[in-house]
Amino acid sequence: MRIGELAARAGTTTRTLRYYESRGLLPARRGGNGYRTYDEADLRALRQIRTLQDFGFDLEETRPFVECLRAGHPEGDSCPASLAVYRNKLTELDALIAELTAVRAKVGAQLQRAEQAVQALAAEAPAPRCELSEQRRHRQEE
Repeated sequence: MRIGELAARAGTTTRTLRYYESRGLLPARRGGNGYRTYDEADLRALRQIRTLQDFGFDLEETRPFVECLRAGHPEGDSCPASLAVYRNKLTELDALIAELTAVRAKVGAQLQRAEQAVQALAAEAPAPRCELSEQRRHRQEE
């Protein structure tokens, strides 16, 4: 298949495919007419890349999965290098979750402090005077 068909079937653009080619993730095979040619294995590799990127993997992190598929494995994550990438990504995600949890706790504490301060100010403040009520009272007295 040609680059346009592959891009359409993979749900991406020809520009993206050329970028993957420049990064060595997609083979640069040419037909007799000079056009790039691709096969179903290329489509599987592209789908693997797109799925991983949807999960937040950067392009370089997809390389072991693509290499695993190219080596003839039925799945891109059935090789030790792919499993190592999964482990590294989980470690990275755990650290981000811990960081976000700490930030959330700080923001929650700040909100609680601010709400208590607002309540304390409201309790200390005298009741606001209403000018309209004052005008009515004066009219009634006259």
